[in-house]
Amino acid sequence: AAGVIGIRLEDGDRVIGMVVVDREDATLLVVSESGMGKRTEIDAYRLTNRGGKGVINLKTNERTGKVVAIKSVTPLDQLMFITRNGVINRQPVDQIRVIGRATQGVRLVNLDDGDKVMDVARIIQEEDPIEDE
Repeated sequence: AAGVIGIRLEDGDRVIGMVVVDREDATLLVVSESGMGKRTEIDAYRLTNRGGKGVINLKTNERTGKVVAIKSVTPLDQLMFITRNGVINRQPVDQIRVIGRATQGVRLVNLDDGDKVMDVARIIQEEDPIEDE
């Protein structure tokens, strides 16, 4: 069995990831290699059928670079940005503005010359430990 086509891609396009939106207050975070990014309301994305072309999510250009991460986040989440030079930057999600779907975003991470964001991780908050009574 060959399966089915999930999405049709243009030349040069590639799938970066996917998210399951299972939290009511979730927004979609997208980050580019130049440290640009944004949060967008989930409702800004129309549903498409299998094999569709999808919708523009981040207008990429030489300034933004390629998209490197996509995450489902809530305002209470924390993020870790990891760069090629080994720099780690922690940032609360609520400091990232929610803006339109087809925009370039805003600067999320300041990078040294030649450095690039390689990935973003959502920090899982530990619940308060249960104390023995």
